[in-house]
Amino acid sequence: MGKKSRVRARTEATTTNGEVGPRQPCPCGSGKRYKACHGSPSGAPQTFVGRPFEGLVSECDVIAMRELVPAATAPLRLADSVQTDRTVLLCSLLPMAAPALVREDGTVWLALQVQHQFGDPSRDLAAVLQKALDSEPGAMIGLTDPPGDGPRLQDLVADDPLDITVHDGFEFWISDLDDSDGTLGASLERANAAANPTRRLGSVEAAYWTNVGTKEHLRWVMPHDEEKLLSALAKLHVAGKDVIAEGARLVGMFRVHGVLVPVWDLPVGTGAEVLEQPAARFAEELAAVLDEDAPLTAEERAARSGLANRQLTIR
Repeated sequence: MGKKSRVRARTEATTTNGEVGPRQPCPCGSGKRYKACHGSPSGAPQTFVGRPFEGLVSECDVIAMRELVPAATAPLRLADSVQTDRTVLLCSLLPMAAPALVREDGTVWLALQVQHQFGDPSRDLAAVLQKALDSEPGAMIGLTDPPGDGPRLQDLVADDPLDITVHDGFEFWISDLDDSDGTLGASLERANAAANPTRRLGSVEAAYWTNVGTKEHLRWVMPHDEEKLLSALAKLHVAGKDVIAEGARLVGMFRVHGVLVPVWDLPVGTGAEVLEQPAARFAEELAAVLDEDAPLTAEERAARSGLANRQLTIR
């Protein structure tokens, strides 16, 4: 039997009775194959949460720090119900991808870019944070097991917008340490070499310019309903209002943690500053179109289909 015939036969065999094949996507929406999720002998390790940071006032910036921004920090104010005198700094990435570090002064550094994935990043973060708040200075905190049914990050933090600082590199890792022998500096050079220059726009929420060398991009995390956002972007494209800067082009979007992230390609040399005013104008036009109920025209439907076909699901 040829390869195509074997694949067809295997697919038919797994779907005849409405069953999910082991190599097919798990119906829970985790993005994993069924055999590695709910079809595994032990079942899924934890219920998958499609939009884990929903409810946070800075949901989109949290997603950007977790998935797009190499080096960024933001003070995190805890809810009044959390009894502690420690301060917490939310970080994009920590050394060795540590989930959390307790600094010598007792400050907790909580990382968003981590290696464990237990189904609900918000609950994972809350579990790490609680462990860190109870740990001594110098401790590195991590998770080896699912956190269970404990609180989520939304339950532990105040409902404040994040004051985000995007760094040129990871020097903040050692800003309070002695590096007289240069050992830490050598490690930083390697980390910095892998970090693309990134800036957060000040005129709109959760929009980040980055330079990847051969290209520049604007990646904008948007909280809107996916179906409405696709239609709105299609309308703006047909109207010629989706050009953020001269020579820029909306090339597609990521789908991550339940929201869409439109991506524009920018000519090399554009920079972040010239995007501020056009981005603010685009945000106003997008908001107006999102409120429209008029059905799409044939041209707009074609544009919407093109955008939908240029989506890449990250998580």
